[in-house]
Amino acid sequence: MSAPSLTVRPLGECRGVRVAGEIGLATHATWEGVLEQAVREGEDVYHLELSDVTFVDVAGAGALAAAAERLGDGRRFVVRRPPPTLRRVLEMLWPDLSTIEVSMS
Repeated sequence: MSAPSLTVRPLGECRGVRVAGEIGLATHATWEGVLEQAVREGEDVYHLELSDVTFVDVAGAGALAAAAERLGDGRRFVVRRPPPTLRRVLEMLWPDLSTIEVSMS
């Protein structure tokens, strides 16, 4: 059995990254690095394409929420096609976090 992995590639069509794999204990450092870079870049809209992410644990969702809370006024993450579990955790624990927009397209 291989260790969980997470790959990150820049999106060509807009500012952001395409993430694939699992966001869990073994990949938290990579995920948190992606989010920290996104916060530092200062873009108004930063896209996180997650259609190839198979799993996100609660700590990974928390890292996303914490990074979103550090975005300045008028900035937001657009989380595209996240796994259903991430959508549910965000809706349950951070329902009023306006700096995360979930897009299913």
